[in-house]
Amino acid sequence: MKIGILLGIGVLGCAAVWAADNVRPLNIKLGQWESRITTVKTGPPPMSPEALEKMAPEQRAKAEQIAKSMTAPQTRTAKNCLARADLNRSFGGFAENPSCQRTLVTSTPSQQEFKIECTNKGILTTGTVHFDAIDPEHVSGKIRMTMDHNGEHRTMNMTIAAHWLGEACPVMK
Repeated sequence: MKIGILLGIGVLGCAAVWAADNVRPLNIKLGQWESRITTVKTGPPPMSPEALEKMAPEQRAKAEQIAKSMTAPQTRTAKNCLARADLNRSFGGFAENPSCQRTLVTSTPSQQEFKIECTNKGILTTGTVHFDAIDPEHVSGKIRMTMDHNGEHRTMNMTIAAHWLGEACPVMK
């Protein structure tokens, strides 16, 4: 599983999830939320030796330069609409992915924590997902993932701060 997939996760959908595994949803309000997500990555993205061998020297140098630039902290802000149905979805598709196992660590109305382990195409991804409902209008979270492939090791750490904007969600066109 690629780390980049995690960046596309709607953070509040993640924060308010989980009907299975005796998971209790976080006690947060429905409606529009704004999330600030900071991501820090270390290590090279996993690439197979075959892929590297097929690259021309210029391509390989460019790939290495891009990989190096990806380790700079990146912050983005996103708005999400949290609906009642989102409270019953599983975290970011991990539960539906047959190559992933999710282990519940903590589940209360104010705190959620899971351990994740995925194996896909020889890449082992492990990590922890933790969210705190500070109050019904504020959520903080941390996602820590590690990828191992052919002896290469990469980490991704995300910190999330989200706040409720209101009950009404704008219609997306």
